[in-house]
Amino acid sequence: MSDEPEGGGESTLTVVLAGGVNLAIAVLKLVAGIITGSGAMLSEAAHSVADTITEVLLLTALKRSERPADRRHPFGYGKERYFWSLLAAVSIFASGAVFALYEGFTTVFGEGAEQTKPIVGYIVLALAFALESVSWAQAVRQVRRDAKAEQRPFFAYLRMIDDPAPKTVLFEDSAALVGLLLAFAGIGLHQLTGSDVWDGIASILIGVLLACVAYLLGSTNRGLLVGRQADPRLVRGIRDHLGAAPEIDALVDLQTMLMGTDHVLVCARVDFDDALGAADLERACVRMADELSERFPDVAEVFIEPVPRTDPKLRATVLARYGVPPRPNQ
Repeated sequence: MSDEPEGGGESTLTVVLAGGVNLAIAVLKLVAGIITGSGAMLSEAAHSVADTITEVLLLTALKRSERPADRRHPFGYGKERYFWSLLAAVSIFASGAVFALYEGFTTVFGEGAEQTKPIVGYIVLALAFALESVSWAQAVRQVRRDAKAEQRPFFAYLRMIDDPAPKTVLFEDSAALVGLLLAFAGIGLHQLTGSDVWDGIASILIGVLLACVAYLLGSTNRGLLVGRQADPRLVRGIRDHLGAAPEIDALVDLQTMLMGTDHVLVCARVDFDDALGAADLERACVRMADELSERFPDVAEVFIEPVPRTDPKLRATVLARYGVPPRPNQ
């Protein structure tokens, strides 16, 4: 993972750029929709309004998640980023998808509306595509750079990312570019055929597109809020490091959880060498926790619990969770 200051600053730039672009585009689309009478254009205006609300929520997520731990929240506020990002996904659906679907079905099954000045729609869509491309390029640049830093393929990194801000901007900007092409097709087919059914179909497709994006982002943030395991590579590194410690006979259980972006909680149950005294065991726990934090910057909290590897209740718990019996040093 990238370190927090740099990652947070890049995420903020990505979100602010996307928010400014979406606000400008929303105004242009709304004016064009009123002038042309295009349902697809009005749907795209709602799409941009939803995206603007999303950026405001993401900025809130970035700022509130950076607050330090306190008495009421001893593990910090990192998960606030996931909560506000989940609301952003809901906003995309409620503000964008629902309106676009309503506008589309109203156009298809309602009374026909005459299209006026389609050239205005084409110009606005072209400008919007150019502006959205700038925001999209920034999101792609950030994700690609972070994926390279972690030595992961682009799409594999997107699946494992623990910072929802760049992923949300990338998904919504990609949907925006596709939505603009759909709106262009709807206006063009309306002009060619004289039937506003095509305009309505374009609106419906935009609504379905937004609903899919909202679902994907909501699913991602739901998993992070519930408490997802850390990156498997990080888990393997922690397991190997603890398993190699001379004081440990067996690593009985290892649990990790993302507490925020680049903030991992580690809980390890280990069977220590029986020859260790109480003071030796205490020093070993402190040393190993320090080593994990130094070697793996994402590790923020470490809890090490001494346990006997032969305890039947503990073995049953590990077996129920992972489906395989624990092996020595794992």
